[in-house]
Amino acid sequence: MAQLRRSGWEVDVRRVDSGAAFQEALLERWDAILSDYNLPGYTGLQALDRVRRSGLDLPFILVSGEIGEDMAVHAMRRGASDYLLKSNLMRLAPALEHAIEACESRRARQAADAEVARSREQLSELAQHLQTSVEMERAAIAREIHDDVGGSLTALKFDLAWIARRSDDPELRQRVRSALETVTHAIEASQRIMHNLRPAILEQGLVAALQWMASRFERRTGIVTQFRTSHESLQLPAGVPLVAYRTAQEALTNISKHAGATRARVDLSLAGNVLSLEVSDNGRGLNQGDLAKARSFGIRGLHERAGTVGGWIELSSGAHGTTLIMSVPIPADARPVPSDPQPYLESNRHDPSGWGEL
Repeated sequence: MAQLRRSGWEVDVRRVDSGAAFQEALLERWDAILSDYNLPGYTGLQALDRVRRSGLDLPFILVSGEIGEDMAVHAMRRGASDYLLKSNLMRLAPALEHAIEACESRRARQAADAEVARSREQLSELAQHLQTSVEMERAAIAREIHDDVGGSLTALKFDLAWIARRSDDPELRQRVRSALETVTHAIEASQRIMHNLRPAILEQGLVAALQWMASRFERRTGIVTQFRTSHESLQLPAGVPLVAYRTAQEALTNISKHAGATRARVDLSLAGNVLSLEVSDNGRGLNQGDLAKARSFGIRGLHERAGTVGGWIELSSGAHGTTLIMSVPIPADARPVPSDPQPYLESNRHDPSGWGEL
């Protein structure tokens, strides 16, 4: 203490010389701990272990006349801030000052990291809330289109067909046929919009939905698309099928817009209680510039969407195309029905979102 005072320090000191007194002293607030190595009934390393077990982040400096270099290195590895020989106490004040500053910097960094983690968690919660709100709004709009717009257009189509069957005027029949074509196009557009907003086919399960999506994507774009699955049907937690469907939808949309691919493949599997959805193509691939675009929100949105069900996204790209993999842990009680992997049959062209034909 005299050495510290000679160095200009004013210190408030409490000296303890037993394990029980030391443990009691740890309940108070201190800036640093100075410890001899040989103590009554225990050692400085044991005192250091007590500090670490208590969860306190305090500078701990060993001051000894007997500690060797090997023991000093061992103490530093176990968390000691520094060690000094009693024969060289001139280093005490600088060592203590450095240890306190390092501890304060570490605490500030930990506090900043905790604040960043809290901010990220809040942003993730906000993103999940927005994703949920968007899906709920989409579902509401889809119901409105199905119940009001779709029902009205279908009724109008029946009325026009009734007029066409009961009219002998060729000019009127031609106008009715023209009107029927217009109404048919409107119904198809409504069905397409409704399906994009809220895919009704998901009610038949994720496997059926992805089969239908792959077939529809191939017919619309001309890109040969293969769907494979390790299970004929899957029992998945609420929310997972929609997230997987939207991920595949976004991936296929990107393929049609940017990849310049001629082939695409969608693989769905469940192994080790992890659901994996893989969408790959043989297109031009992605570069770092594509992923770093300031307003490139597609991939970021996929990451956030996967996070809403505890999943994650992996993206790899090269000269032979791009592969996107979404992985979601699935509880063990979600029992799948196994089957051999089978590609989707192209003959199945039924549209489950339609209102029916006349």
